[in-house]
Amino acid sequence: MCGIAGIIMLDGSTPDHDRLAEMTRAVTHRGPDGEGVEIVDAVGFGHRRLAIIDTSTDGHQPMRSGDGSVRITFNGEIYNYLELRTELTSLGHNFRTKSDTEVLLAAYIQWGHRCVDRLNGMWAFAIHDMRTRTVFCSRDRFGVKPFHYVHIGSMFAFGSEIVQLLPLLPTVRANRKVLSDFLFAGIDEPVHDTFFEGVHKLAGGHSLTICLDTSEIVSQREYSITHRPALGAVDLSAAVAAYGEQLDDAVRLRLRADVPVGTCLSGGLDSSTVATLAAAPYEQARGERFRAITAVSEEPGNDETPFARAVVEHAGLDWITVRPTYADFAATIDDVVRTQQEPFGGPSICMQWFVMRAARENGIPVMLDGQGGDETLLGYRRYFAAFMLEKWRTDGFRSMLREIAICRREGAQLGTLGILVGLAIQGIPALGYLKMWIRGRWMRSRPPMPELLRVEAKAMSDLRALQRLDIERTNLPALLRFEDRNSMRFAVETRLPFLDWRSVETALALPSEAKFHRGWTKWLLRARMDNRMPHDVTWRRWKIGFEAPTATWLRMHAAPMREAVLSSKLLAELGHTRKIERSYDRMHAATRWRLFSVAAWERAFQVG
Repeated sequence: MCGIAGIIMLDGSTPDHDRLAEMTRAVTHRGPDGEGVEIVDAVGFGHRRLAIIDTSTDGHQPMRSGDGSVRITFNGEIYNYLELRTELTSLGHNFRTKSDTEVLLAAYIQWGHRCVDRLNGMWAFAIHDMRTRTVFCSRDRFGVKPFHYVHIGSMFAFGSEIVQLLPLLPTVRANRKVLSDFLFAGIDEPVHDTFFEGVHKLAGGHSLTICLDTSEIVSQREYSITHRPALGAVDLSAAVAAYGEQLDDAVRLRLRADVPVGTCLSGGLDSSTVATLAAAPYEQARGERFRAITAVSEEPGNDETPFARAVVEHAGLDWITVRPTYADFAATIDDVVRTQQEPFGGPSICMQWFVMRAARENGIPVMLDGQGGDETLLGYRRYFAAFMLEKWRTDGFRSMLREIAICRREGAQLGTLGILVGLAIQGIPALGYLKMWIRGRWMRSRPPMPELLRVEAKAMSDLRALQRLDIERTNLPALLRFEDRNSMRFAVETRLPFLDWRSVETALALPSEAKFHRGWTKWLLRARMDNRMPHDVTWRRWKIGFEAPTATWLRMHAAPMREAVLSSKLLAELGHTRKIERSYDRMHAATRWRLFSVAAWERAFQVG
């Protein structure tokens, strides 16, 4: 895991070395273990290293191939590098290091752009191929690792973080469209743009190729989730086994490291599963107990500590807890804003920040986490309505009514009324738009209905399409951005077993009834972990996650939040200051936070 930087001069001139070095040093926090800057003709690469695999200086980057004709700057981990190394050795490749970077470089030399099809991992990299005079850039299938870029005149520059690119811009301005979508429609993460005008990002599963001879830049999709129809016909027991085997192997691969590995543990089903699956093999291989970190909420109503404790005792974990108070929040919120570099939708992001800081303080540079479990296994309440529509479409109206009755009888998270409301709000775009308009009455002009509302309504009739939408666009990308920024602020690498591409494709292909069964979300995971974890954790209805004591913190921070909002020039441009001032205290908590988040971001980065 590292920080990368690059400048490519499309007019053939030589990149400015000092500028590239400055871009590289801007992400020193991502890679405290080494730095490299190298310019060859019109292409300059920079790299900050966090040493995880082959911690010797052999893994230094930018790295060149044996003959010097191909070089790479790479951020991420290739978990199946040992298997690829064996295959590439049989094909005649020789290796001088034990790093996954050299394996990735050899894979590109062997298979070209299609090397990404063989990778199991997370990555953002750029490869300068001096044989073909091209630069090939790639981002992993689901966008776990970031790749931001700007194209200004004859200069194309990229980096792991936006702050590397801001000094290159003529002015630092907000992307008004992205800002409006965030405030009005609650869209946290646009697919290709950022909150900064002129700064873009490569979407997950995409590549970008630059031809140095023609200056042509071509972006294309390299990966789409493959549907496996055969898995859709298996019975429940086969579904549990098929998914469980994939997840077990995903955890096994993500324990590969030459440094200590730990895990985030909220006490929810996903993080508890990861901790349980990792504990025994880690202890057996390392001779020490697996460590888990839990953030404890000040509010008893959203504190999951009892569930986390049960997992710790059951799996024999070493347990580290952090207890952020309001004073901690107030003292660090400016740092969190600078860490995230873009507005974010709630203070729970701060809890994750405290967990990652604790990981670094306790000498754990690699942390497993449970991101992706909800999107792949129907964990969110929004899937209730979509599942019911699928039952109606495939088995008839009476079948849907029976499922709703089962949910009511089994005490599911949503009852009949909740499901019907979900059907209406999610299935009728006009109702969702009305909700946005009511909350956004402070704005000077009412934005048009977001296209995303129509896309989501259409996806409601196809459960797998809705899952793909959440994975690729509406939900997961924002969570991955939050996690990458928070973890790498403290040079901590997070690994996500639920987003192993094999696990994702298996989960989406399996029958919906295996994921949502008799009112239970993520049923096949619960069935797989039954008797392997405490019953109260495996079969609990409600999930919280690292939820902040939002009500307490927002109440105690009300004055600074209000002051920041009312002094914001951006918000005064987008909204009626007097309306905001009169109605601020009555606004929904989510709206107040979003206004504050924009104002704090504007102040931190001097955005115009």
